[in-house]
Amino acid sequence: MTTTRPVASVATGAAPTVPAEPAARPRPRRGRGFSLLRRGRGFLLPFLILLVWQLIQARQVLPTNLLPTPTEVLRTIGTLASSGELLEHVSITSWRVAQGFLLGSVAATALGCLTGVSRTARDILDPLLQSLRNIPSLAWVPLFILWLGIYEPSKVALIAVGAFFPIYLSLSEALLNVDRKLVEVGRMAGFRRPELVHRILIPAALPEYVTGLRGGLGLAWMFVVAAEVMGASKGLGFLLVDGQTTGRASLILASILLFAVLGKLTDAVLWLLSHRFLQWQDSHSLQGGS
Repeated sequence: MTTTRPVASVATGAAPTVPAEPAARPRPRRGRGFSLLRRGRGFLLPFLILLVWQLIQARQVLPTNLLPTPTEVLRTIGTLASSGELLEHVSITSWRVAQGFLLGSVAATALGCLTGVSRTARDILDPLLQSLRNIPSLAWVPLFILWLGIYEPSKVALIAVGAFFPIYLSLSEALLNVDRKLVEVGRMAGFRRPELVHRILIPAALPEYVTGLRGGLGLAWMFVVAAEVMGASKGLGFLLVDGQTTGRASLILASILLFAVLGKLTDAVLWLLSHRFLQWQDSHSLQGGS
């Protein structure tokens, strides 16, 4: 039933009635099953690709020594897992990525904050860093081997270089693009420069910073391949080289599949942690401002 409400009439002084806007119906709440189904849609396309791949190679459209079936690739992973090699290779590669990502993200955060807040620092440092960003990853390999040898320090340094630039660029640009009105409000509130950076600039730049962290983590997984090619005897990159040397395409594809799975898992963990942190920060800011 439509309700009416009076509206004053300027000409006659009467109070005609006009239809009131109908109340908005509450949106139905969807259960947990729907949420799980929605998230599961992301597995549909990879599953279809594997299925088509299996069907094509079951008819041996391409030579199996060049493109083995997915079941053969999974069998190779199972063999590595049963012998204990898989855990060793995965743990070594993951540890290298963790060290390089941590080192690169710390350096990128410090320099990104510096160049994003200080115009003088940006004029001095940013041109050099932007030029270094365009150097290919493999170009660093001979230099790091010469400086640090073929052992772990050179590998971690190369991974750190890969993680550094996306994080630095996103944080520096995010700080520069913070709404100047927020800065003016902070100055009117009496914030000094350190407090202005801590309470306004950095919180406003956090979403872009998280995006940079995810990009840096992805590049860390890419750079670990180049790092493990230079003299590693363990790791997923070593398995790639070993598969190439021995002509085992199933081992190469197994390594690539493991890189994809591990990269996705670590990205999901980073996204979950950062998402919860951003939610906590927003709620904390609202409570602090009330």
